[in-house]
Amino acid sequence: MPFLSPTDLLPLASYCFVMSGTPGPNNVLLASSGANFGYRRALPLILGIQAGGALLTLLTCLGLGSLFAAFPVLHQILRVTGALYLIWLAWKLSAMSVAEAGQPMTMLQAILFQAINPKSWVKAITLASVFMPTGLSVPLGALLVTLTSIMVGLPVSSTWALFGVAIRRFLQDPLKRRLFNLSMGGTLVLLAISFLR
Repeated sequence: MPFLSPTDLLPLASYCFVMSGTPGPNNVLLASSGANFGYRRALPLILGIQAGGALLTLLTCLGLGSLFAAFPVLHQILRVTGALYLIWLAWKLSAMSVAEAGQPMTMLQAILFQAINPKSWVKAITLASVFMPTGLSVPLGALLVTLTSIMVGLPVSSTWALFGVAIRRFLQDPLKRRLFNLSMGGTLVLLAISFLR
C-alpha cells in the first residue's frame, strides 16, 4: 500500500472537521439531546450519527454516489424527505417540557436519519468525489476516508452534546427549557427551509 503522508490526509481531515463541526441537523439534535437528557443518554445519538455517516460515506465511496449523477431527481427527493423529517423533529422538540422530556433519539433512529439528512449526503458525496486517495484501490481508499471521517467526527459530535450538557443547569427553569427547545425547533425548521431552496 502506498505511503500516505500527513499532508495527504490534512485536507481530508480538515473537510471532515468543518462538515462535522458546523451547525446542521445532527449538531442541533446533539446539543438538544445533551441539554434535555445529559451526555450518557445522548451517547446512542452520538454513536448513531457516526455509524450512519460512516455507512453512508463507505457506500458512496464504493459507488453509490454515482446514482445521484445518473438520476438527478434523487437530489430533490432527498431534500424534500429530509426537510419534512426535520419539520417533524422540530415539532417534537418544541413540544417538550421539563415535566415531559420525551425520549432521546435511539442509535438506530440516528443511523437511519443519516440516510435522509441532506448535509450527510453532501459530505459523503464530496468525500467520494474529491478526497478519495488516487494511490489506493477503491475499497482501501473508501475505508481510509470513512475511518478518517469517524476519527474526526466522534470528538466533534461529543463536543456538541457536551455543549448541551454545559447549558443544562441554566435550563432547569421550565420557561428557559421551553424557550431553548422552541429555539432548537425553530433552527431545525430554518434548516429544513434551506434544504428546499
